[in-house]
Amino acid sequence: MNMKPSKQIDLAQAQAATVRAAQTVGALMRRELNVSKRANTVTQHDIKLELDVRSQGLIEKALRRSFPHIALLGEEGVAGNAAAEYRWVVDPIDGTVNFAYGIPHACVSIALQRRAQTPRIAEFKDGFQTLVGVVYDPFCDELWTAIRGQPARLNGTVIRVSKRSKLRETILSIGFAKTRENLEATLPYFIDLTHRVRKLRIMGSAALALVYVATGRFDAYIERGIHLWDIAAGGLIVECAGGEFWQEPIPGKHAYRMIASNGLIRRRLRVPN
Repeated sequence: MNMKPSKQIDLAQAQAATVRAAQTVGALMRRELNVSKRANTVTQHDIKLELDVRSQGLIEKALRRSFPHIALLGEEGVAGNAAAEYRWVVDPIDGTVNFAYGIPHACVSIALQRRAQTPRIAEFKDGFQTLVGVVYDPFCDELWTAIRGQPARLNGTVIRVSKRSKLRETILSIGFAKTRENLEATLPYFIDLTHRVRKLRIMGSAALALVYVATGRFDAYIERGIHLWDIAAGGLIVECAGGEFWQEPIPGKHAYRMIASNGLIRRRLRVPN
């Protein structure tokens, strides 16, 4: 494996390319929302569409125009060497079940990651750190962007997490990952939380839940069994908006337990084991 360092990437240029790719797929999603869709696979709690695969292909093609040598790790597969110094991490349609049912709550999520120079700064279990994050909701035409070390933005305007510190006043989002194990671990915690917070929301898109935390719409988002491509972009956006993004690996391919919050309520929350 060739681990020779590559040329440092212009992050502003990378963000611009990422935005173009996300908006290209977003336009396709708008056109296809109310059209009959072909499923590649269907399980009890998930649907994989032919359009997921096509959308990831469009993103890969768009990104390669500006950065032809960077690998891509996506929900729909890998292109290139995902262990190289730089990689894109892509969820072409986050919220596929919503989208398949014609519910306009889904998005495109794209992150640029670099292999961390020291273990101390690595965010994820395979040693990578997110440098650029873009999440695009084509149905609300909302575009969240962040570059590490700079403010997070929504449609160009700087955003911040909420300032709510009393748990009973908060709105939390919680996700139920696709396996029976995750469902059984999360349900008791869900029931407990209903008595401790103002409202719980299950929206069906992890990336949108994360950026809603970054925007102050939600105060926290919790999920067990979430995947890297669901959280890489949104996690950075939360951090750049002044929030806290905590995650730890669990058994499974690129799988994590995570909490994203405004940083004021983290100690009163947990992720089911």
